[in-house]
Amino acid sequence: MRGWGRHFARVTARACHSRGLPVAALACLSLTGCIVGYEKPDTALEVPDKYCYANHQPGHALPALDWWRSFRSKELTALIEDAQTANLDIAIAVARITQADAQARISRAALLPSVGANGSGSRSRPATSSSSGSTPRTGSTETSSYNANLSASYEIDFWGKNRAALLASEESAVASRFSRDVVALTAIASVANTYFQVLNAQDRLKIARDNIASAERVLALIRQRFMVGTASQLDVAQQESLLATQRAAVPPLEIALRQNATALAVLVGRAPEGFAVRGGGLGSIKVPAVTPGLPSELLNQRPDIRLAEADLASSNYSVESARAAFFPSISLTGTRGFQSVALATLFGPGAWYYTMAASLTQPVFDGFLLKGQLELAQGRQQEFLQTYRKAVLSAFSDVEQALIAVQQQATRERLQGDVVRAARQAFGLSEQRLREGTVDLITVLTTQQTLFQAQDTLAQVRFARLQAIVGLFQALGGGWPPADINQPVSQ
Repeated sequence: MRGWGRHFARVTARACHSRGLPVAALACLSLTGCIVGYEKPDTALEVPDKYCYANHQPGHALPALDWWRSFRSKELTALIEDAQTANLDIAIAVARITQADAQARISRAALLPSVGANGSGSRSRPATSSSSGSTPRTGSTETSSYNANLSASYEIDFWGKNRAALLASEESAVASRFSRDVVALTAIASVANTYFQVLNAQDRLKIARDNIASAERVLALIRQRFMVGTASQLDVAQQESLLATQRAAVPPLEIALRQNATALAVLVGRAPEGFAVRGGGLGSIKVPAVTPGLPSELLNQRPDIRLAEADLASSNYSVESARAAFFPSISLTGTRGFQSVALATLFGPGAWYYTMAASLTQPVFDGFLLKGQLELAQGRQQEFLQTYRKAVLSAFSDVEQALIAVQQQATRERLQGDVVRAARQAFGLSEQRLREGTVDLITVLTTQQTLFQAQDTLAQVRFARLQAIVGLFQALGGGWPPADINQPVSQ
């Protein structure tokens, strides 16, 4: 895909700056190896010019960095801010960043000399034999030896093996940061969806209790008619059955309310026992307007794409490191210090000594170990390449599906609202005529059931619409920086 190398260069530069290395320093250090680099993969991906289901102004209302505030719920905002600091999945991801940075430091150590200081002292009294050679006796001669030295060893990274391993580790560290962003985005979306589930359960409970009150009111009218002989026992039984059905719908909603509140407590790092959600219903939530921007911009916004990109870059360097292992390894060692038989003369002019050595090791036959390691690295490179391609295509698909869901759920909510208004009017008229005795009870039962179902469906449709909007925010990679963030501020 055109522009992959540009994305990769940005990731590499970001890795260097995060460790205090300017890009120029990276270029200079890369000269220590002869083959350090990566093979630019052929991603063969086509980036569309626009989304099929976006409006004519795709950049009109891009997600803000704090996109959750657009729902205009103080409680939701507080919960998400708590989750950002206390969510345990995010804490685990942060710990993995620490591990990745430590691994990069371990890899960097191979590029630097290893220096060690050593000091030793010994004293010995050898055993001697008698003149006849038959009975050994202990002699009085004692020898002492003192040694203090500084040793150093260094492997010349002529072929770039260690340098490539370092770059692979640094890209893995970058990938761990994008992995943290993926986890954080998932956690925030989970908090929002779970909070909306709590509000949805509250709405449905209120509707169920209102419907129970309506059913009880109608049952009282039917019993009055039964007392005067204008209604049968069957009519009373049918209304009692409807009332019992409405009452039976309450416990599952209570379960959903309490279980989702408990799940929400875990998401924000709190114990469920001391956690409470005020809520108030989905009617208090503002439905924000969101536009997706351009598909090409999504490559820089989705953390999972950036994660796959960094993993692919790391695998490219791993291949180079495995290939460089086929070439000779050149090492330098040296020791400089003082050695004497007397501690008083240890640092004298005559006690000074040094040794220097160079070695070259060329693998000849290792049972195809190096070849297997190279093929393993190449296999992982292909895996990460396909993972990257899948991440890009999945991102475009996620946005398209989220746009479809947002548009259709908005239409569905509007139409279901019409259903509720018509059903409420029909039930009101049937209840009035029941009081007047001018309607049959079958019509009353039918209008009751229609209204009850329509109201419950409307509450679920509102929840589904909010879920679709959260899904769109998540598909877009969360909040976007302002479009003019790189432009100078006018004075």
